[in-house]
Amino acid sequence: MQERRRKILIIDDEPSICQSLSLILRANFDVSSAVDGEEALGMCELELPDLILLDMKIPKMDGVEVMRRLKERASNVPIIVLTGGSTVKNIVHAIKNGAHDFINKPFDIEELKTSISVILDGPPQVVEDEKVPVPSRRAFNIAADFGPMVGRSASMAAVFAMVEQVARRESTVLISGESGTGKELIARQLHERSPRRNGPFVAINCAAIPESLIESELFGHEKGAFTHAIERRLGQFELADHGTLFLDEIGELSLAVQVKLLRFLQEQEFYRVGRAKPIQINVRVITATNKHLEELIKAKTFRQDLFYRINVINIALPPLRDRVDDILGLTAHFIEKLSRAYGGRILTFSEEARVGLSSYAWPGNVRELENVVESLLALCPQDHVELAHLPIRLRNHSTVEVPALTGGAAPSLGFEEAERLFETEMILRALKRANFVQTRAAEMLGITRRILKYKMDKLRITDKGEVLNPGARHEN
Repeated sequence: MQERRRKILIIDDEPSICQSLSLILRANFDVSSAVDGEEALGMCELELPDLILLDMKIPKMDGVEVMRRLKERASNVPIIVLTGGSTVKNIVHAIKNGAHDFINKPFDIEELKTSISVILDGPPQVVEDEKVPVPSRRAFNIAADFGPMVGRSASMAAVFAMVEQVARRESTVLISGESGTGKELIARQLHERSPRRNGPFVAINCAAIPESLIESELFGHEKGAFTHAIERRLGQFELADHGTLFLDEIGELSLAVQVKLLRFLQEQEFYRVGRAKPIQINVRVITATNKHLEELIKAKTFRQDLFYRINVINIALPPLRDRVDDILGLTAHFIEKLSRAYGGRILTFSEEARVGLSSYAWPGNVRELENVVESLLALCPQDHVELAHLPIRLRNHSTVEVPALTGGAAPSLGFEEAERLFETEMILRALKRANFVQTRAAEMLGITRRILKYKMDKLRITDKGEVLNPGARHEN
C-alpha cells in the first residue's frame, strides 16, 4: 500500500511566499494555502493538516488568534511561525501559545526543512562515536548540491525547484536578472537536467559580438558569401544541433537578426548567409537578459512577437542583496573553489567581517562576491579575516554596530534585553532540535561546545532547556 502523503497548510497573505514554499515542499508533501485566518480555520474544519506554516501578520485574524482557535478544538497540529518584522516579544509570545518553532523571513530553506523534519520525524539520531546526525528516512528530494549553484534562501530554492520542473521540457526559457546573478549557470543546469544532456551546450554572449558579424556567427555562412568568406563556416545554431543554444544578453540583438531568430523559433529552420536553401536542426533555445525587454519593446528596439516566443517560461534570478542568507555560504563556496590556486589557503571571518559581507548591497552580485573572495585569498595578510581587511566599499556599508543577534528586536526593548531574549530563544531551539545533545546544538549554532556552555550559564539555561529566574543561582 502506498504511504499517505502528509499535508502542510501555509497561511500567508503574500502569494509569492505561498508559491515559493509550495514549489519547495510539494515534492514531499501535499501543500495547500490560505490567505487569512478565517479561510485557514475553515480548511482545518474539513481536514486537519499534519503541519501548519503560519505568518503572524495575516488579515481578519492574527496568527496568535488562529493558534488559540485551533487549541479550542484540542488540535495538536504542530505550527511553525513565519516571522518578518515580528519583535522578540511577539516571537516568545507565539511560542508560549503553542508554536513549535519560528523561522525568520527571508527564509533559510535548509533551516525550514530541518525544522519540518525534526517536528514530523523527531530529532536526528546522533552517532555517539562520530557525533554525526543520521539523515531522516523522509529526506527531502531537492538535492543539496545543485551543480555549481549555491543557495539556501527561499528565493533560490524556488529557482532550483523551477529548473527541476522545466528542464525536462522543450519549452523556450527566458532567464532574467541583473549582471552577475548566474544566468549562464542556470542555463547549464537546464541543459544538464534535460534529455539533451548528452548533446552540446553552446553559449553566446550577444553583446560581445559586433553587429556586422552576429548573423554569420549565429547562422554560419557559405564560401564567398561576403569578403573574406574564404570557406564555409557552420554557425552556432548548427553546432548546437540536438543540444541547447544559450543566447545571453538577447536584448542586444539587432532587429534584423531578431527577425531571423523568430523565424527559427517558429519553423525550426534557418538560412546560412549566402545560402538559398533552408537548414533544419533540432535545438532548444534558452535566452537571458539583464534588461527590461518590455521597455525595449516600447522603445521599438525589440520585437514584441519575439518576446512572446522566448518568454514561454521565465526564470527570474534574485540579486544578491535580496538573498542575504546566501552570502556567507557563497563565500565559503568560493574559498573552497579558489583555494587550490592559493596553496590550499582557507580563510575564516570574524563576526564583524561577516556582518560587513552580509550588509553590503553587492551591485555586482555573485560575480563581485567571488572577486572579493579571490582578492582576500591573494592579499589578506592573515587567514582570519577582520573587518579592516575587507575592501573599503564593504567597510563603508557595514552595520557592525548592530549585532546580528538583535534580529528584528523592537526599539521599545532595551538593547541588552532584546539581545538576551533572542539569544536565549536561539539556544533553546537548538537544544530542542539536538535532543539536548550540547555538542550537536553547538554545531547548529556555529559555535564550540565550550562557548555554548558559557552562554547557557550566562543566560541561566539548564542542561534540560529550562530557563531559571534571573535572580536564581545556577549551580554548575
